[in-house]
Amino acid sequence: MSDARQHALLVAYAFPPVGGAGVQRMSKLAKYLPLHGFTPRVLTVANPSVPLTDESLVRDLPADLDVIRARSLEPGYAAKKVAWEAAADARPSRKQRLVRFASGLVRQLAYPDIQLLWQPGAQLALARTLLTNPPDVVLISGPPFSQFLLAPLARTRAAVVLDYRDEWSLIRGAYEMTRSTVARVIGDPLEALLLRSAHMVTTATEEFRESLLARFSFLDPSSVVAIPNGYDPEDFPAELPSPPKDRFVVSHVGTVFKLTSPTGLLGAIRRLHQTEPELARLMDVKFIGRTVELEAAAFEGMDALGVQRIGYMDHDEAVRALAASHLVLCILDDTPGVERIYPAKIFEAMYIGRPSLTLAPEGALTRLVLRHQIGDRLPPRDEEAICALLAGKLRAFRDGRAEQVSPPVGIEQFDRRVIAGEFANVLRAAIRRARG
Repeated sequence: MSDARQHALLVAYAFPPVGGAGVQRMSKLAKYLPLHGFTPRVLTVANPSVPLTDESLVRDLPADLDVIRARSLEPGYAAKKVAWEAAADARPSRKQRLVRFASGLVRQLAYPDIQLLWQPGAQLALARTLLTNPPDVVLISGPPFSQFLLAPLARTRAAVVLDYRDEWSLIRGAYEMTRSTVARVIGDPLEALLLRSAHMVTTATEEFRESLLARFSFLDPSSVVAIPNGYDPEDFPAELPSPPKDRFVVSHVGTVFKLTSPTGLLGAIRRLHQTEPELARLMDVKFIGRTVELEAAAFEGMDALGVQRIGYMDHDEAVRALAASHLVLCILDDTPGVERIYPAKIFEAMYIGRPSLTLAPEGALTRLVLRHQIGDRLPPRDEEAICALLAGKLRAFRDGRAEQVSPPVGIEQFDRRVIAGEFANVLRAAIRRARG
């Protein structure tokens, strides 16, 4: 390279203007890697088949960022939505049964995910980049994990880092998809093959890291590094809105899907309306973000109990909505595998400093909440305990007793600028391994 800075190519299907979960891990890295001696470029999809876009995230990117966009052969998102609606219908029509059969066949064949259809365009774009202006290191962030198929090609001219925002073995059945026969046969061998193409690996939690090392004994523990998600102080205005004085607002920001199902919370709200209706009527509960089709049924009849599904908000608006809440929710349902994860929104909630309630089984999230003193913790399906906690907070609100909240402790390590430095260290380690 002609200058002293090193060059990193970030591969991310989920990249602005795509909105929703997982986008900011790579977009914030593109923003802050230059502080740590790297010039980033990005390879992403030109025509993403996704449910959400958020133009406010584009404004956050460096003006001179080089973004390479390769076309995908995927169907539009509307076609995917038809398949998921057919899967969610308890009394499917003949047409829906045909859609179920066709979509099931696609799930069997499109492994690791439907974004496999981005691979022809992505492989071609990566090959051109490696030939014309090769980076020092390529960082590939999944899901979708079909992106990891780019690793063998990237390794021919650059160091390779694979980034696990989620676990490959968990994510397949977590959204609207089910685990396929192909996944059972080739899942672990394919993942192992691609891991062997990486010089370094990063995971979003220490629990992910331990699980990966346990599953693949050939991995060198020093080559697998846990780097969490975080918050960007620049995302928060100097003056955040305050919660209203006439209503007790409870907010959840993020996608509602299998792993974040609020079934226990909704049951607790029903119980509260049955036992203390006057108290319950003081509360507005807001779910801000997408609700997948298979979880929509859980909300039937909840409008009358003050539960609102608002839908996706731009990131700027979502931050303000969190600040305008008396209680911020973070939910992980009691599902196998969730003990190793935590939703990325927990970091923005901790920075805002509003009272929080975490509903999750014992695991990575509850340990994070305890370690940094983020707020209350309860099992996600304990309706009686959740009901009692909400009732206590509502009584204090009704009686004008302000809740004394201590700010979270030790959260500076989750500043996105600090996290970019941790990634920079991993990228440099990968380059040393590749050249050594």
